[in-house]
Amino acid sequence: MYSNSNRLIVFDVDGTIIDAYSAIVETFSKHGMELGDLERFQKRHHLFKYLGGIKEFPFNLRKQLGKRSRKKILSTLTDVYRDDAELYPGMADLIRTLIAAPGIRVGLVTRNITNEPMLTIRKVLSRHDIDLDAFDFAVHVPLREDKTHALRSARKSFDINPARSYACGDEHKDFTSAIAAGMHAFIGSYGFEDYTRLTKKFQVPEDVISRTPEDLSIRVHHALDIGPFECR
Repeated sequence: MYSNSNRLIVFDVDGTIIDAYSAIVETFSKHGMELGDLERFQKRHHLFKYLGGIKEFPFNLRKQLGKRSRKKILSTLTDVYRDDAELYPGMADLIRTLIAAPGIRVGLVTRNITNEPMLTIRKVLSRHDIDLDAFDFAVHVPLREDKTHALRSARKSFDINPARSYACGDEHKDFTSAIAAGMHAFIGSYGFEDYTRLTKKFQVPEDVISRTPEDLSIRVHHALDIGPFECR
């Protein structure tokens, strides 16, 4: 049925491998705004993630009125990402290991909102000694689209058995997109959505959730047999 026995793993970028929260905090601070702590940030609707929480919202909204102000904030966010954004602990090593492993296709799917987002991702990865061109594919998905089509298209383009396909993300929509694309899901609760929101509000199974980047890395190592790994 399938022409090969390869495996596929696809990573969401912001909040899964890149610490987007810290970059947004720094950006807001440069414009005299407060984002709030990570716990509150993870519980907000997407709109509030970029405008601040309910407590900060009125002041932040005033600061962002007008297209020119929004462009300045976006420009700052782009600069912060490209100059300062960090990968979560262990992510660089994990990605390099996966890219080097035989029989594993590795891809990225991102909704990054900076200017020229793929250039931004390239610069962040480059600062961690990872070449974007070393991935088998990298796709930018518009904010209003889910990732199902991108995931399914990648899997089909490499003729990968769904049972040998994995998608890593940090939001409930990443989970539903992975399942809809016929793939296994790894979900981190350290990014844009916390453990309680994922499990209680969206019924994401706790069995597929990793609470730290280190735990996610261990799960991936174990699932794809690319040890050493430590079972937890």
